[in-house]
Amino acid sequence: MRSITRLLSFAVALLLCMPAVAAEWRDSQEAANVFAKNGVIGTFVLYDVEHGVYTGYNRLRAEERFIPASTFKIPNTLIGLATGAVKSVDEVLPYGGKPQPRKEWEKDMSLREAITVSNVPVYQELARRVGLQPYKEMLDAMEYGNANPGTVADTFWLKGPLAISALEQARFMAALAKGTLPISAEAQAATREITLLEKGANWELHGKTGTADAEDPNIGWWVGWVQKDGKIYAFALNIDMPTPNAPNRVELGKACLKALGVL
Repeated sequence: MRSITRLLSFAVALLLCMPAVAAEWRDSQEAANVFAKNGVIGTFVLYDVEHGVYTGYNRLRAEERFIPASTFKIPNTLIGLATGAVKSVDEVLPYGGKPQPRKEWEKDMSLREAITVSNVPVYQELARRVGLQPYKEMLDAMEYGNANPGTVADTFWLKGPLAISALEQARFMAALAKGTLPISAEAQAATREITLLEKGANWELHGKTGTADAEDPNIGWWVGWVQKDGKIYAFALNIDMPTPNAPNRVELGKACLKALGVL
């Protein structure tokens, strides 16, 4: 059971978020059916940028903030490029030489490769190069969740205090997809390039997963956007992951996107 602190934080987040989406949210029975079929607790948000409408499942959960975990690799890339902490997404960064939970992380690599395998130590090296003050300024400018990096530069997106809701994730992804974040156009274009997962004749799918294991229970994220026929549909999914064999987040998200006619 979540702590009283979590519940109070949720109440505050709810009050902050509700005015922005009160007249724009549509419940989706199709997305609800996907969650019911898979027996998971969570939320899904689809943001139709052209019409300014949110469609999804479990609005209250969509307004609750959680630690972003590895979904933060997307804004981290933007900030790293914008501050000059890294020259390009192809500059190789050191992982530090220590044993890692995943063998594929035990390698120096570029952000292009690191975001694909979700390499934590490489992005922590990037964060130490950026430093806390730029994060404080840029997270606030980008309106990213509670915009709070705390006091430790290389763990705030893994352990907190940084937190963001699914609604805020969807808005942030939409801004990146449109190129309207207060970050250089070059940094946004490079970040869009390395978040591309799949593409077809008239569509692209961009995204990033994350597992917030500092939450209780663990929270599984999948966020991104679909660009289809010149239109942008940003999305965010998060689910409770009480056991390692929880349903696959990406497959759940794709099922929601397909049910809503986006994929």
